[in-house]
Amino acid sequence: MSDNKPIILCLDDDPDILAFLQVILEAEGYTFVGADSAEEGLRTYKQIRPDLIIVDLMMEEVDAGTGFVKDIQLLGNTAPVFMLSSIGDNLSMTTDYTTLGLSGVFQKPLSKEYLLTILRSKLAETIET
Repeated sequence: MSDNKPIILCLDDDPDILAFLQVILEAEGYTFVGADSAEEGLRTYKQIRPDLIIVDLMMEEVDAGTGFVKDIQLLGNTAPVFMLSSIGDNLSMTTDYTTLGLSGVFQKPLSKEYLLTILRSKLAETIET
């Protein structure tokens, strides 16, 4: 945590999504760190060890998001990871996302209220343990 503010790493190749997340998260008092590719996200992850991660499923490559999740698992990641996807509802219904190492899936377009409710809950759980 940075200055007692949780650090949230967000990976998405859409600059509008990153800007949206930055505005919402910083307004809520979180430290936002953005990356526009899985490669950049992995480098950033190694430097900052975030408290929570939001990663887009399909970035520069179709499975870049799941590849990133696998890479950080190999590094011993303990931070909650949420997948952000336009196919989120279908992914939740057809796949056990916990087997991918995910804490949950956010469906695009993303609701600010839903996002913050889930993040507050998950970060509170993380702090308690």
